[in-house]
Amino acid sequence: MTPSYLQGNLAPVPDEIDAHDLQVEGALPAELSGRYLRNGPNPLPGQDPGHWFTGHGMLHGVRLRDGRAEWYRNRWVRTTSFTDNAPFMTPEGPDLAAVIANTSVIRHSERIFALVESGLPYEITPELETVGACDFGGRLATAMTAHPKKDPRTGELLFFGHGVVPPYLTYHRLSAEGELVESREIEIPGAVMMHDFAITENHVVWLDLPVVFDMEVAMAGGSVPYRWDDAHRARLGVMGRADGRVRWFDVDPCYVFHVGNAYEDAAGRVVLEAARYIPRNFQNAWAGVSDDTGAAGPIDVPGPGAEGAVERGASLYRWTLDPAGGVAKEEPLDDRPIEFPSVNEARIGLPSRYLYTVTGNGIVKYNTGTGASLLRDTGGEAGEAVFVPAENGRAEDNGWLMSIVTSGDDSALWVLDAGTLESVATVRLPRRVPTGFHGSWFADA
Repeated sequence: MTPSYLQGNLAPVPDEIDAHDLQVEGALPAELSGRYLRNGPNPLPGQDPGHWFTGHGMLHGVRLRDGRAEWYRNRWVRTTSFTDNAPFMTPEGPDLAAVIANTSVIRHSERIFALVESGLPYEITPELETVGACDFGGRLATAMTAHPKKDPRTGELLFFGHGVVPPYLTYHRLSAEGELVESREIEIPGAVMMHDFAITENHVVWLDLPVVFDMEVAMAGGSVPYRWDDAHRARLGVMGRADGRVRWFDVDPCYVFHVGNAYEDAAGRVVLEAARYIPRNFQNAWAGVSDDTGAAGPIDVPGPGAEGAVERGASLYRWTLDPAGGVAKEEPLDDRPIEFPSVNEARIGLPSRYLYTVTGNGIVKYNTGTGASLLRDTGGEAGEAVFVPAENGRAEDNGWLMSIVTSGDDSALWVLDAGTLESVATVRLPRRVPTGFHGSWFADA
């Protein structure tokens, strides 16, 4: 029996292709000159990775220029795990280059990296060819999160690495020029699955939440050896970027895969907005669509009104952390199931008004100041909505959203007006693009 994570929209594609002069419906804005790249798991034909999360990374790319969609291509990220079947665990310890690089794709200091949180980043060319693993001149000795944050004021890239043995958490900072200039161990009591974090102008926000590494599952060959642990305190940490001191706040038990944004309000409090799973919903989502092997399927986000949506979905949530008073305020912002929150990256770590999320066959735009939301029905499974700013745009939402939408065997790159969510253009892709994780827009210099 084929596992659920190899069926339907999750089913991998068997090969790499190139296609040129793609069909465009509507009109692509002439200033959209660059590449949209999206990462996700795609095991080789005949492989069963044991979980949706653990297939080899594959990049899907679309080149836009002069109102045309010049090409589509897809390429596996050629890590040593992919090319040589190199094991991650060796007698000398983890091989941080033997990873799957399947989660996100970013650009920093004119270098493009495919990322996964278990190891080193892999450098990629603009044409999606693999250059190789990068340890920033030998200075990076831990894994690198798939969700680094670029400070829009300084151009620095802040990130972390988590491990299953000490140090459990290490903070890193790359200069705007791409040099690793700071690494600092952060004390936490054990190995947790910390997938994301947040930054503000003066702080870093840590998510020490009760999904922990399970050695017994790992020794038994579990592909994702983590489990919910009621005994682990749920807490958020506010760390000063200047001095590294962390103030911890206990919060209600929950889990967060993805952060929307964080910022400091006028009173000096730290505000965090993210997709929050309560324990029951997380455990139901983690179980996913079980098959005969007992392996877990995806953390899925059913569409509005779908059966089981309330039981499996995350919802948009806000924490307000007061370092002076030691108080954490918690409040829901919406009850619909959402995931993959994104923001105008020029507002990362700064006060922002708009968040964009995915909810099954739709994209939701939130005004987090007023609580208003706008839903765009995509008629097919929508991927993460990536914000692309308009040239000389003054408003925070002056720009476009890009998302790969799949319906059956058909996939397309949607370009929406980020202000209204109205369609601007649709680029028809030459093949179905499997459900994936995170994408980015890389404008031409």
